[in-house]
Amino acid sequence: MPEILLALLELFFDFLIEFGGEALLDLLSHTVSDLFKPAMPRHSAFTIVGCGILGVLAGAVSLVIFPHPLVNPSRVRGISLFITPVVTGVVMSSVGVMLRRRGKPVVKIESFPYAYAFAFGMALIRVVRAH
Repeated sequence: MPEILLALLELFFDFLIEFGGEALLDLLSHTVSDLFKPAMPRHSAFTIVGCGILGVLAGAVSLVIFPHPLVNPSRVRGISLFITPVVTGVVMSSVGVMLRRRGKPVVKIESFPYAYAFAFGMALIRVVRAH
């Protein structure tokens, strides 16, 4: 039972870190979106890769602030690499849906594929480098 609790705590805290990073990126995206509107739309695959790279960078910054895992890793090390990006992608996608319903502008990070790529990059660097 304690092992399950540790695994759930690990997932929860990893989700909080990834969602916090995405919230900051989302806020920044909305702030500067008018400044960097391209004349031609970018290819989605490049944007998804860019979100993944930004996630790795955000994960590296989070390692400066939190160099150790927030809870002791469970026996299933790295489970957060698979679960938290999906949860974070769903939550950010839900934020995008809520904004669309209210007629507010939506940025790409508020859709599942881009949010997933960012969260996966962040989780990957944290699983590999947190000690």
